Amino acid sequence: MKLYYVYILICSDGLTYTGFTNNISRRFEEHQIGHNKTCFTYERRPVKLIFNQEFNDVNQAIFFEKKIKRWSSKKKLALANGDFDLLQILSECRNATHSNFKPSKEE
Repeated sequence: MKLYYVYILICSDGLTYTGFTNNISRRFEEHQIGHNKTCFTYERRPVKLIFNQEFNDVNQAIFFEKKIKRWSSKKKLALANGDFDLLQILSECRNATHSNFKPSKEE
């Protein structure tokens, strides 16, 4: 069975990088040695692998990677640290347009 991985790296400047691969050790080494000079992590080495999730379905892995790529760094770090309470808090919408903040309609 082929396995796929979604991973999060933390770079030397504190920024995060999210990626997808079918070989986590090879891909991490490529980031670490600067295999691709145009990669986001090239000028931000060394990098540290802080999270990886294994999938046996490529479509699920791609979906998850796209989802967390849009997350803030705080949410990614909460996921990597296993802080699911903080992740929940950071996921809640707290702006005035959210349905929880709209006054109820009086009849």
